[in-house]
Amino acid sequence: MLIFFMQPIAFGSWLPRIPDVQNALSLGPATLAIALLGLPCGTLLTLPFAGPLVGRIGAKSAIVYGFMLYCIAISLPGFAMSLPVLFVALMLAGSSISFVELGLNVMADRVEKETGSVIMSTSHGCWSLGIMAGSVIGSLLAGAGVEARWAIMGVSIVSLPIALLIAGQLHDYGPEQHVAAAEQRSAWSPPSWALLGIGAFVFGITITEGAMADWSAVFLRNAFSAPPAEAGIGYSVFAFLVATGRFGGDSLRKRFGGVTLARAFGLLALVGVGILLVAPTTMIALIGFGIVGLGVSVGFPLAVTAAASLTDRASSGNVAILSFIALVGFLVGPPVIGFIAEHVAIRIGLAALLPVLALSLVTTGRLVPSRPQIADPQANVPGVL
Repeated sequence: MLIFFMQPIAFGSWLPRIPDVQNALSLGPATLAIALLGLPCGTLLTLPFAGPLVGRIGAKSAIVYGFMLYCIAISLPGFAMSLPVLFVALMLAGSSISFVELGLNVMADRVEKETGSVIMSTSHGCWSLGIMAGSVIGSLLAGAGVEARWAIMGVSIVSLPIALLIAGQLHDYGPEQHVAAAEQRSAWSPPSWALLGIGAFVFGITITEGAMADWSAVFLRNAFSAPPAEAGIGYSVFAFLVATGRFGGDSLRKRFGGVTLARAFGLLALVGVGILLVAPTTMIALIGFGIVGLGVSVGFPLAVTAAASLTDRASSGNVAILSFIALVGFLVGPPVIGFIAEHVAIRIGLAALLPVLALSLVTTGRLVPSRPQIADPQANVPGVL
């Protein structure tokens, strides 16, 4: 949980400095958007290779070496002197982030299987707190007048030894031991139907997360003429409830099982979007954002656990494919909503989330694990993920 908290701190410190880098390079909104695409492009290009590599060297080694590369790469965007250099720097940062985050997810899954504990959702909750902490640190350094390049590098330099110290305390489970079924399927082979079902579930979840990140402030501004100081509150409420839901997700999962939990929270997400579509005031809309955040909070952690439990290949390979699908959803959602909003209204644009969340709800049955967790006394109880 501590290493999940440490990972996004340096990245979080970059987020408040994006306007500073934009001004330094004299980038307009469109050119900045092109530059920012470097991060997901780097992630998408790396994930297919990261899965087999993490399976070969083990999760702990991936975390240790990944952190070293990540803390170097995340500092590079602050030193960019042109648009192409910024794009490449963000590509390198995205590549390193995908590698270390894959190691983190595989490690959390191995801990669950080997110890019988349930920690995946709480670990992702710690990640949410980490990116909030990094954003606050970045904002404070900006307020203190520290240049973006030195601020981000400073946060990386300080966080690296702490992260390596924590990573050193993780148990080294070594390379993944492939079961017979996994040996029959190459890491480069197409995903199984079971994994595609889990991917369909997480696709609707991450489309919603991406939409909330990019359009919540625009929604409050356009629908209620909220001033800039208030327009950003929508996403803050959403993010806070995402973290809250993740911290409670593990205990709820142990009590009710993953499928039941996913269905209940999926219904909450649908209700939250429905509230946004008819909200008459800003306060009601903020309640809607909070309910949506709670509804999608446990989706990705549950999907990671389900994908890692499949026996057709090494869990790192399946988690890498799932992460790829999740990121595609995160990237696809905002442009689709923007296209709809351009021709009708932002409320109608957000209505596009209803069918994809319904898809997630329909595919929750795919979250049933295919193999029991080691040393888990509840492993053979139907419905326990």
